[in-house]
Amino acid sequence: MNTIQKLFAIVLMTLTFGNAMAQSNFVSVKDGKLWKEGKPYYYVGANFWYGAILGSEGRGGNRQRLCRELDKMKSIGITNLRVLVGSDGEEGVMTKVEPTLQRKPGVYNDSILAGLDYLLQQMGKRKMVAVLYLNNSWEWSGGYGFYLEHAGAGKAPRPNEEGYNAYTNFVKNFSTNAKAHQLFYDYVKFIMSRTNRYTGKRYVDDNAIMAWQIGNEPRPFSTENIPAFETWLKEVSALMRGLDKKHLISIGSEGVIGCEGDVNAFRTICSDPNIDYVTVHVWPYNWGWAHKETLGQDVKLSCEKTKDYLNQSLQICQELQKPLVMEEFGYPRDGFSFAKSSTTAARDTYYKYVFDMIIQMVGKNKGGFSGCNIWAWGGNAVPKHEQWLPGDDYTGDPAQEQQGLNSVFSSDASTLHLIKTTNHQLKKLTRN
Repeated sequence: MNTIQKLFAIVLMTLTFGNAMAQSNFVSVKDGKLWKEGKPYYYVGANFWYGAILGSEGRGGNRQRLCRELDKMKSIGITNLRVLVGSDGEEGVMTKVEPTLQRKPGVYNDSILAGLDYLLQQMGKRKMVAVLYLNNSWEWSGGYGFYLEHAGAGKAPRPNEEGYNAYTNFVKNFSTNAKAHQLFYDYVKFIMSRTNRYTGKRYVDDNAIMAWQIGNEPRPFSTENIPAFETWLKEVSALMRGLDKKHLISIGSEGVIGCEGDVNAFRTICSDPNIDYVTVHVWPYNWGWAHKETLGQDVKLSCEKTKDYLNQSLQICQELQKPLVMEEFGYPRDGFSFAKSSTTAARDTYYKYVFDMIIQMVGKNKGGFSGCNIWAWGGNAVPKHEQWLPGDDYTGDPAQEQQGLNSVFSSDASTLHLIKTTNHQLKKLTRN
């Protein structure tokens, strides 16, 4: 090897090493596990859907509170946050999150974009990572209904006024509406192609982002729509992969329940090569496993049902060699209370069951169940009304839900201790 060849080899090795180091700063998937900074990555994180709103300097913004919330979460080991990019559509609508980001297709509220930039900047400083979801099948942030309205499908019914049957009969048309899809794709391209005004980083180069997520709980809303639903998800995941080669991509699915109970449909959407990891959501109360009057007694059944649901999903993950994240789950406060001062014994029991499943997975050195995100972080919020009204603090409960019911507040000492202890155990286990 002559001198020039040696110099070329050294340069090539340096570039390769530098690129590998840069890539290691991003969360990745290998051998059916999530990896971060060269180690398997397991975590207890949180849903923090309102983070971009808090990060703005406009209406609803509160950067001091945002930084306090991030510091509090970091202190108990929460460094993985699932965040709504932004709400869509009109404001002044009961049960709708506001201020909205996308007022009309392609018309954006820059203060919310600045809020998202600021959130990512602050998360990056604290070595936290975000899962950013771009759509929603439910009414509280616009999503499906917003795109259908602007595709000419008519006015989306409001579930709180006309009932959920009327709403789901309308939004089931999203899976087959090409114009609605294109409006959404335009939004995806706009968001994913942005540069953060505070850091100067392109979003696609920002390791404060763990993953892009297609949406919150995308559903076909009818068995007849499943083939179209599968096709749409493949189209949008391919678009996202074309825009970003570095970050993970996930669906945001609830699991089999989000596929109208069709296991094969869930397997199909998760087998997409552009989808890096599998998601599930679990809601014991919403799904009828637990009841208002017997929340304490129903924890045991809820845990058993949760285990069965996760095992079903883990089997699919093992077939596909992809990790599983239970990125949304909750349990009501004791007595079905909305009061911040109420106890959370039943919730803590349920949370511990889920956390212990992750710890057991780490102990066996297996892939599979890699993490979870509690629903949802309420932090320092002080709910003023049972139904959220503009000007109220943002809690973990979106505008359509009773404020405080599923929120984890900074005053919930037993829950925070449980989360902190679990994250400490996970860190210790993965360090060994």
